Amino acid sequence: MTLQQTPSREDFAALLDASFKAAEMQEGTVVKGTVVGFEKDLAVIDVGLKVEGRVPLKEFGAKGREGTLNMGDEVEVYLERVENALGEAVLSRDKARREESWVRLEEAFNKNEKVTGQIFNSVKGGFTVDLDGAVAFLPRSQVDIRPVRDVGPLMHTPQPFQILKMDKRRGNIVVSRRVVLEETRAEQRSELVQSLEEGQVIEGVVKNITDYGAFVDLGGIDGLLHVTDMAWRRVNHPTEILAIGQTVKVQVIRVNHDTHRISLGMKQLMADPWEGIEAKYPVNARFTGRVNNITDYGAFVELEPGIEGLIHVSEMSWTKKNVHPGKIVSTSQEVEVVILEVDPVKRRISLGLKQTLENPWEQFLETHPVGTEVEGEVKNKTEFGLFIGLDGDIDGMVHLSDLDWNRPGEDVIADFNKGDMVRAVVLDVDVEKERISLGIKQLQGDPFTEAGDVRKGAIVTCEVTQVQDAGLEVKIVGTDLSAFIRRADLARDRSEQRPERFSVGQKVDARVTQFDKKARKVAISIKALEIAEEKEAVAQYGSTDSGASLGDILGAALKAREGDEPEKEE
Repeated sequence: MTLQQTPSREDFAALLDASFKAAEMQEGTVVKGTVVGFEKDLAVIDVGLKVEGRVPLKEFGAKGREGTLNMGDEVEVYLERVENALGEAVLSRDKARREESWVRLEEAFNKNEKVTGQIFNSVKGGFTVDLDGAVAFLPRSQVDIRPVRDVGPLMHTPQPFQILKMDKRRGNIVVSRRVVLEETRAEQRSELVQSLEEGQVIEGVVKNITDYGAFVDLGGIDGLLHVTDMAWRRVNHPTEILAIGQTVKVQVIRVNHDTHRISLGMKQLMADPWEGIEAKYPVNARFTGRVNNITDYGAFVELEPGIEGLIHVSEMSWTKKNVHPGKIVSTSQEVEVVILEVDPVKRRISLGLKQTLENPWEQFLETHPVGTEVEGEVKNKTEFGLFIGLDGDIDGMVHLSDLDWNRPGEDVIADFNKGDMVRAVVLDVDVEKERISLGIKQLQGDPFTEAGDVRKGAIVTCEVTQVQDAGLEVKIVGTDLSAFIRRADLARDRSEQRPERFSVGQKVDARVTQFDKKARKVAISIKALEIAEEKEAVAQYGSTDSGASLGDILGAALKAREGDEPEKEE
């Protein structure tokens, strides 16, 4: 019988330290252990507990003992349980590696550093990435700068990622490959932009086409090739010249090193057709061109590739002033034009279409000199006169003052209607201002010019044409002159100054008190005639102081006048 030896103080202290060490090990932490053996595909690990734990060799990346794991190696494992139902410690190398990765990843996330991982599986909305033990989610939108149809070439290939989000409690990590590519591309763009100079000629690939131009990939950075810089000629749409994927040679026009904007040009590599343009297209020369664009203000005509001129709407027709250019010419129409002006600095050529046709005002003046009678239709009535349609699709105007010699134009114009055929006399033709003045009253002689013996102080016979409260409208017999006798001029005696004493068609004698050809005014008075006859009678038969009455004197004068008339005839 063997007696049991009583533990010494040192043995007790060792057991106490071991119990404290076991107590310090907490489940769910990473601990260090030593490989103490191998059992088939398991490695036996001593982590300092009462019992060892077993970990599959595949978690160490080895298929058997001949792998990278050897007896006595110190490894880090994850302690899931201190002791299970079999009395063994439950250990995991995968979980330990995952914990190690989380620590490193959190440090990289806090420092905004990139991490390396491999895409290994496809899931809904994206892909899973192995970050050295930790599994992260890669959204499909974060795979590349542009949508990627086939991710196969990217699978199982170590590449950098940027951590966007981390949540250890939920075990959630979101990463992006696109952010890394954009940063790399930005660096490349900056280097490329710095290397570019204005005037430099480089090759690029057409990447995208819009209505206003094309974007050309210059090897990591895009430049804009505007539609106006593609060719010297007018380009309606970039697809007339370019196609996506086409390799083109371009010249750098402008570079903005701050915004990385690059303007490119193709036409700058071609000969400028505007060189010596004034010699090729002298003023007043005629050329034939093709209408390639029509606007509200005119039409653009291509004289040769790269050379365009504008026919302004005012230079399209002599007579069609307020019509759209599209009603005169059409796109692709061949037209003959005259060079009006060439500006090589502004690269503008002014063209004329109407100048190829005869000026209708010059033609009218040749065939209808001043004084010629014409006939035309009343095209329009305005507040200042009539417009008459004439030969050559042009109009002449009869001013209100040229409608009638005697009546006011405002009254006479009411006698005319649109569509009436009228005759008139050509008074003036202004070719520069494109105006023709006509007169209707000039068809008849000027009554003031043909007034004969009518003058101031003359005695005339008048025919009453109208009786008014204010007086009489009369026409001087033997002339075309009309006049108005005021009520106060109808008689010497106030009691006789009554218009109703007279009737239309009655003839009366009166004296001309005013005759002004320049002012075209004539005034006559019966009263002035009576006063003049009274004075003459008094002078001939004596004063009324001799005892004879005024009636006697006038009666004698009248008898003498009646007696003189036959003698004058004899």
